[in-house]
Amino acid sequence: MLAHLPVLVILAPLLGAPVASLLRGPNWPWLLATLLSWFALLCSVLLLIQVNAQGTFIYTMGGWEAPWGIEYRIDFANALLLVLITGLASVVLPYARLSVEHEIGADRCPLFYTALLLLILGLCGITVTGDAFNVFVFLEVSSLATYTLIAMGRDRRALTASFSYLIMGTIGATFYLIGVGFLYVMTGTLNMADLAERLPAISDSSTVRTAFAFIVTGICLKLALFPLHLWLPNAYTYSPSAVTAFLGATATKVAVYVLIRFVFTIFGVEFSFGAEPLAEVLVPLAIIGLLSASTVSIMQPNIKRMLAYSSVAQIGYIVLGLAMGTAMGLTASLLHVFNHGLMKGALFMVMGAVAYRMGGTSIDDMRGLAKTMPLTFWAFVLGGLSLIGVPLTVGFVSKWHLILASLELGWWPVVVAILAGSMLAVVYVGRVVEAGFFGEPKDATKREAPWGLLVPLWVLVIANIWFGIDTRLTVDIAEAAAAQLMAGGVVR
Repeated sequence: MLAHLPVLVILAPLLGAPVASLLRGPNWPWLLATLLSWFALLCSVLLLIQVNAQGTFIYTMGGWEAPWGIEYRIDFANALLLVLITGLASVVLPYARLSVEHEIGADRCPLFYTALLLLILGLCGITVTGDAFNVFVFLEVSSLATYTLIAMGRDRRALTASFSYLIMGTIGATFYLIGVGFLYVMTGTLNMADLAERLPAISDSSTVRTAFAFIVTGICLKLALFPLHLWLPNAYTYSPSAVTAFLGATATKVAVYVLIRFVFTIFGVEFSFGAEPLAEVLVPLAIIGLLSASTVSIMQPNIKRMLAYSSVAQIGYIVLGLAMGTAMGLTASLLHVFNHGLMKGALFMVMGAVAYRMGGTSIDDMRGLAKTMPLTFWAFVLGGLSLIGVPLTVGFVSKWHLILASLELGWWPVVVAILAGSMLAVVYVGRVVEAGFFGEPKDATKREAPWGLLVPLWVLVIANIWFGIDTRLTVDIAEAAAAQLMAGGVVR
């Protein structure tokens, strides 16, 4: 069974999705999805242990060797991401039982859990596959599931948000597919390892350069890099709370992983940062994105929307690290992928708990929350401190590494931008904390959120503190992944 772990992570949600659609009532589909997510997490942790002990794990589908067959290739980078995806699913699904039934109704729960399992399937598939076209297939599976989940929001604007995401997501996927098509024409293969071996000999070709431009642009649209981020705020704001928590913690991170995989493994560092001006393009966009999105966050009356713009800013930090083209920068980027997933998942789950009791997520709904919902409010405070980057939280760990990577290159203006982004986070998090501590409760009769929401929420909050204090696991894996990717990431 251990030899089939990569495919088991995919099979669990794949087989569970149609079964969930046939079950009736809200509880049985939820129970099935929760158990499958825990099974997928177990497989992911075992894969990470195996990669740490033995190196890159290669699984050939049906025994067909690449490039004729499809292979799943697990190394440090995607093993860490796989743990993040399945771990967040394992926490969000227990949280979803009350939240989803409250927000979308019991009659639509089977459809919800079917779509969520397909989303988990797509994200895990993108992460483990070693085939460039297979990435597109899983990308479409996850995208179609995402459009469905967003449209289930109780606000009618969720339909518009879903449609906007559908249009922008389709454009991004089309750009990606055109780029992969160009690579196939030039190399005759879709296997990532084979592409990495064959591309250096033809890297001067205008077709390869065009493919690079299409792929990077398409992925940047999917990961919501400024100024291609306009689909994200509405999608996160009007989705059901459980969907926002899972999407905000994982979806854009998987797109970042695909960008990292193509830039460092397939095209290589010399081509991406030497022959092509990738750093000159991505660094300014990342800095503008993190500063402008943080500024816009300050002015948002809806806290979910504030956190959505904050996600655009955090993507700027992640892309800034990988755009440096150094091992230290890539380490910081991979760390922030994992750490931001923890902090943003916790914060969006807080807003789900607030919506459950208060009926909304505006700044007015947060007033006096320290008195009426203290456990929920303090979860927001700790998650906000992590978002700012206060020591002893995961946010500090990744931002500290990003500053070290900037200093290594002598990029003092970038250090100033990173610190300025954190100061802006103090402002928009601070205004919510101020309302919670010093504002008068909107409804003093409201009581604390149910334990079914609080327990999963606090699991993520504690993880924010735990991995901020004990950094050995995440930093060691991120450093090993960065070293592997800088070397080309291909192990035969």
